[in-house]
Amino acid sequence: MIQVSRCVRRYLSHQRADRFNSLISQDIVVPSSPTSSVGGGGSGSAVRLLDGLRYACKDNIVTKNTTTTAASRSLFNYKSPFDATVVKLLSQQGATCVGKANLDEFGMGSANRNSFYGPVINPYNEKAISGGSSGGSAAAVAGSDPLCDFALGTDTGGSIRLPASYCNVFGFKPSYGRLSRWGIVPYAQTLDTVGVIARDVDTIRKVYRVTNVYDNKDPTSLPEDVRATIQTTQMPPENSTREKLTIGVPEQFIMEQVTPTVRQKWEDVLNKLLDLGHKLESISIKSIIKALPAYYTLATSEAASNLARYDGTRYGYTSKLVDIDGNDQTMKLMYDNRTQSFGEEVKRRIILGNFTLSSESADYYMRANKLRETLNKEVSSFFKNEHVLLKDGQQKQSNSNLCDLLISPTAMDVAPTIEDYVSHDKENILNGFVNDIFTVPASLAGLPSISIPYDGVGIQLMGQYGDDDFVLDVAELIKQ
Repeated sequence: MIQVSRCVRRYLSHQRADRFNSLISQDIVVPSSPTSSVGGGGSGSAVRLLDGLRYACKDNIVTKNTTTTAASRSLFNYKSPFDATVVKLLSQQGATCVGKANLDEFGMGSANRNSFYGPVINPYNEKAISGGSSGGSAAAVAGSDPLCDFALGTDTGGSIRLPASYCNVFGFKPSYGRLSRWGIVPYAQTLDTVGVIARDVDTIRKVYRVTNVYDNKDPTSLPEDVRATIQTTQMPPENSTREKLTIGVPEQFIMEQVTPTVRQKWEDVLNKLLDLGHKLESISIKSIIKALPAYYTLATSEAASNLARYDGTRYGYTSKLVDIDGNDQTMKLMYDNRTQSFGEEVKRRIILGNFTLSSESADYYMRANKLRETLNKEVSSFFKNEHVLLKDGQQKQSNSNLCDLLISPTAMDVAPTIEDYVSHDKENILNGFVNDIFTVPASLAGLPSISIPYDGVGIQLMGQYGDDDFVLDVAELIKQ
């Protein structure tokens, strides 16, 4: 009877997945045997923090039990020989993976329309786009009949927060280096960050607690001594200085393109914070204006380099086999493989990245890096806490301008309809890039950030580097 019940549940789960196209593959990955207990568990039984929780894993995070495609034809049959570190950690703490979530190919997109496996349908509003690139991850936990309790995603310039906003769920991007990137198919390695999407903050907090560990296999993983420094220097929320918060409102985000619906919900949240006794501080972060072009210059440059390995000669998609006779034939095979296996958006960004990295245009890349450094320092200067990785002296704003957190909408509008999005994309391919305007600054600076569902609109919080737990605490406060 139990086995029949499980089969029925799994069948129904697959039907829901097919309806929204949120999963690319649906192989169940069971948790590993208990090795240690969390919180105690008498009589020798191990109690694990994530026992009983089910999750979807974005399909650019490798798993050895099933394929990892990054939603690309170029990796349609690729199976990793190992699990990503975050997948191992979740398994050790009892979480069950229900399948690999759909995404924009290699994480390139803001609508989840660029997948080789088809677009994702938004469970919150089926006529609207799901957002991207982690649209499948958001759709898997959204709606009235979700597939799972949480989902792993990756956030490069807003790829967790934007779909979370559109699908009306929480989307958390930790500080860069907090969660291991070992086993992540890279898009832009200096920006890619593993994060969590869920319907409540408590679930995100549990997943973050399990995965927030140093990994010596990841060269960008935050070392133990830096983690210890953050632990001692970042004030806990219960500290008296945090009872009444100062929350910064960047004036650069108060733009006419923000729709009346989003503006009204944002004002409602700000008024709620004032009613709770917190202080709002208008601040000006001038470098934010140039964040979007700097981001796309850097991200496409790194993508062009990272995706050079996918030529079909060793693994992945290959075109019709030909007898290779000399270098010309080899180059022709690689050309055909890449031409046939990459989608249009991926090709566009590779071309743009290669242009930026060319000797004639290398100055653009250098200037974008300089803008990123300027933004990092300027944003950090508005926080009360110090940025532990900025060693060369931090220029702080006046005491009256120092903030605990920054707040903004996650997106300029609620999720656009599929029809409107496709129409605007045809008018100008750059229209899709603008969707990331509020989320990119936190990505460039590597700051913790979360999108909070507030009556159908996403509200974004940003904290100082390493202040991840506090961002989660205040997100819970706003949602209450």
